[in-house]
Amino acid sequence: MTAQIHTWENRLLAWAYEALESHMPHPAPITSHDSLPAAYRYCRDLTRLHSRTFFLASALLPPEKRQAVRALYGFCRITDNIVDESASATAARTRLEHWRQALMTPDPPPGMPVALAWADTVRRYHIPRGYIEQLIDGVGRDLDQQRYATFAELAEYSYGVASTVGLMAMHIIGFRSAEALPYAVKLGVALQLTNILRDVAEDWRNGRLYLPQDELAAYGLTEADIEAGCVDERWRAFMAHQIARNRRLYDESWPGIALLDADGRFAIGTAAELYRAILADIEAQDYDVFSRRASTTPSGKLRRLPRIWWRSRRAD
Repeated sequence: MTAQIHTWENRLLAWAYEALESHMPHPAPITSHDSLPAAYRYCRDLTRLHSRTFFLASALLPPEKRQAVRALYGFCRITDNIVDESASATAARTRLEHWRQALMTPDPPPGMPVALAWADTVRRYHIPRGYIEQLIDGVGRDLDQQRYATFAELAEYSYGVASTVGLMAMHIIGFRSAEALPYAVKLGVALQLTNILRDVAEDWRNGRLYLPQDELAAYGLTEADIEAGCVDERWRAFMAHQIARNRRLYDESWPGIALLDADGRFAIGTAAELYRAILADIEAQDYDVFSRRASTTPSGKLRRLPRIWWRSRRAD
């Protein structure tokens, strides 16, 4: 099995393979820490509160892997919150560095349940330090860059904030060989692009525009059109192009499901397919992502599960 590789993916793959070799020292899991069960419960509750899709997908894993991927979610959520909720960029950089140091110590400071659960997860599943560093740096990029000139540049950002998550999740799920890496990188980019297309209005209010500048210009669109929430033929054509590329990435990433351990395929397939369904909702609302946030209803998610289960079972 050979993944289809686009030119813009080469740099991302170089980062992924380099980080794969950056293992931290892995002492025994923190099984004796009195606060560990509560720390994992905290991550569970954090996941349930902030991401219904991730919570549902993670529920399809065996118990130990389930709590581990929710610790991964907690690590990502706290990192995001530091950047999004700090009073200033300077304060965010300081907090982000303190968070990085807490994550890299063998014994996280008291009162940091996410760091404790994540430290135990890293030890149990031998998660490379490089992916942790890349995610922190990727999220921190929002402090310095709010526009992206090309899709290749946007894909690099997407790698930092999303592909790294998939690469760490892959270590928790279990995978056959390094042949799985390109598929995890590709799926991460696809998931992040879906977030970007769904959240154009919210990101704009926060001073960020993640759409490729050259492609906006090619369709005759300007930032004034984004600010006005303009949904016309130019915008529809632009969004149709973005969604078509996004779907191709989902299609190209799916064969990687077969390279994961069997007990994790349904969960990863569910996360991918439920996110992909957001694209159909964007189309159903005539590409208007300004007046309503696209989503998949709880009943719609449940309705899709049997087909996803069957497809993931046939991944081999």
